[in-house]
Formats: sequence, C-alpha cells, structure tokens
Amino acid sequence: MQSFAILWPTIALATLTFAVMVWVAVARAGHMKKHPPRPEDFASGEAAMRYFQPVEMPANNLRNLFEAPVLFYALVPLLLITHQADRVQVVLAWIYVLLRVIHSVAHVVLGKVSIRAPAFWVSVIVLMAMWIGFAVDLAGAQSAYDAAMSNMTI
Repeated sequence: MQSFAILWPTIALATLTFAVMVWVAVARAGHMKKHPPRPEDFASGEAAMRYFQPVEMPANNLRNLFEAPVLFYALVPLLLITHQADRVQVVLAWIYVLLRVIHSVAHVVLGKVSIRAPAFWVSVIVLMAMWIGFAVDLAGAQSAYDAAMSNMTI
C-alpha cells in the first residue's frame, strides 16, 4: 500500500534538525557577544571547542541528529518506492520522531541523561523494528513476485 503519510514524520524530524541548527547558531552568537573571541580562541579546532564549550550542548545534539536518524532517512524512500509505507510503518515513524524530540529536549533544554538515554535507546529499538518490518515485508513481496513469475507461461 502506497502511503505518503510517511513523509510527515520525516518532515517533522527535518524540522527538529533545522530548529537545533538555529539553536546552535543563536547560542554561539550569544556566547560570542558576551565573550568576544580572541585570535587564539580560533587558532585550532581544539581551541575553538574550548571557547564554545559553555554552549556546546545544542551542537552535540545536532551531531546526534545526523547519526541514527540517517538510517531513518535512508529507510523512508525505500518504503515509498517498494510500496511498503503502510500504517504500521507510519505509526512507528511518528513514535521514532517523538522519541527524537524527547531526546533533544532532554539533551539541550533539561540536561537530563536519565530521560535522554532511555529516549535514545527506545528510538533505536523503534528504528530497528521499522527496518525489520521492511525486510519482512520486502521478503514477502519478493516471494509473491517470484511465485507469480514462475506461474507465467511464455
């Protein structure tokens, strides 16, 4: 079943990523305004990391949004082109995005590892379930296709 509904959680996750990008820019700009950098603050990557260390939580979260979510972004077009973006996948996608939002809020706003870590690990389990579901559905579709092709007479 073809469902473009899978694109809405994808857009929501991209929106979260853009929001964190803006957060990083605003936090760094504010830090630079309050603490004007000296040339030695940017003499090396290590020096720049030290300079921005007080406002690095949003940047750390932004890096996280380009790690496991890459597997989500890779799966969505596969679900679409194979017509496997069914209701279950859409629900799992929304759960995944909700968990990523919780992870980001816990990481950047609350600073609570006790919330962030479980949200991360449950999101990984949901993403794995999406991939496993895709593989199972794809195997079933492949079997049906192979059976249909073997029954065709030329």
